[in-house]
Amino acid sequence: MEVCALPRLLRYPTVDELGAAAALLAARHPGRARLRRIGTSRAGDPLLLLSVGRGDRQVLVVAGPHANEPVGGATALRLAERALADPRLTDGATWNLLLCLDPDGLRRNEGWLAGPYTLDRYVRHFFRPGFLEQPEWLPDGPAGAALPETRALLALQDELRPFLQCSLHGVDVGGGFVELTHDLPGLAQRLAHTAARLGVPRELGAYDALYWPELGPAVYRIPPPRRGDRSAAITEAAVDSTWTHPHRYGTVTAVVEAPMWGVAAVADGSPPADRDAALRSVSGVLRHDTRVLRRLLTGLRPHLPATEDTARLLAPVDDYLLVCPGLADAWDPDTDDGTGRPLPPLTTAHLVTLRIAGRRLALRTAGLLHQAVTGAGRDPAGALPKLEHLLDLWCADYREGCAARWIPVARQVEYQVRAVLMAFELAGRPRARSRSGERDWGSGAVVPMHRE
Repeated sequence: MEVCALPRLLRYPTVDELGAAAALLAARHPGRARLRRIGTSRAGDPLLLLSVGRGDRQVLVVAGPHANEPVGGATALRLAERALADPRLTDGATWNLLLCLDPDGLRRNEGWLAGPYTLDRYVRHFFRPGFLEQPEWLPDGPAGAALPETRALLALQDELRPFLQCSLHGVDVGGGFVELTHDLPGLAQRLAHTAARLGVPRELGAYDALYWPELGPAVYRIPPPRRGDRSAAITEAAVDSTWTHPHRYGTVTAVVEAPMWGVAAVADGSPPADRDAALRSVSGVLRHDTRVLRRLLTGLRPHLPATEDTARLLAPVDDYLLVCPGLADAWDPDTDDGTGRPLPPLTTAHLVTLRIAGRRLALRTAGLLHQAVTGAGRDPAGALPKLEHLLDLWCADYREGCAARWIPVARQVEYQVRAVLMAFELAGRPRARSRSGERDWGSGAVVPMHRE
């Protein structure tokens, strides 16, 4: 098998390393691998597509749709290597691997990208743009797509008409799961086997899919898109998006989530000891954290420089603080949030993921405010010590309260690669069975745990 620029996958690749590794693969395999530019980001970075194979059936893999989720780029490179090494994967099929949909955002995460991988370092260098700058979402429908990255992806979908699209995402704290536009029977069982072998907890009560149908443990059905207000769009992914745009071509979309810091309790499907007490706790904590952060923002905003960089940092802050009160009301068993929609039956896993989700919103907000202050070079409002304290406290809650443990990059990638290959087979690829009756997708490529 050919070696890419990051052969041992000890860390995440940067935007430049993704491009260099893909160019190397294309140069070493002329005719079998091709690299082309399918668009340009707002800051001028090329949107690069690496294609392997010449088959008529198209697979589209989209890496890096969220700036703070870098695992997908490494996964895309691994998929290219496997497709080049295993002719069964390109028998009648072409793999089209979009290396990074948001290279501008990924560049802003380079402060933590190379490690050391600690929660404290991650949240102090974390960046994820505001909702309106996230290229997979279509708040105004495909015709109203404003971002060049979004338009490039839509055009690529219309060009390829893939039978399978995989969107590669990462969970900062929690477990792995998959969201599907169409059921792929058998995926949940295979995913469970892979997760167990790699030591990746399965998220059995994913916050993203709280109201969505379950197709199996840690596998959820993406509902049809609907229009809603901005708050609903930020907190519920069932809005118009590039996940559902190619539905007209019969495309199956699989959103594959791989965790960075794993929490074993997200796989606990047992009934909770006291559901309502846990809900009151998570909603109360979220309300408290929101009040604290709003006071800090109110004191800070007049003193921050009116620059484009400050605006980009504060846009997601405003998004998070917009949705937090509604989420707290939706989770509180004693409060009517006005939607008329009751919570579904909840397991212990659901309650753990709600706790993680509330803390995630607060940590991201504090981390972005911390960057705004440090980037300004001055702290006239005296907010920095308070932000430092909050970041330390909340990261410790993840580590100690939730027992969040780092999952090595190689293992994250292998989990995501295997999930994509499962979806590839189950979405309609002609089967080549091993003697056990299952596809043998390079079982010899298991990452040795002792060498991580």
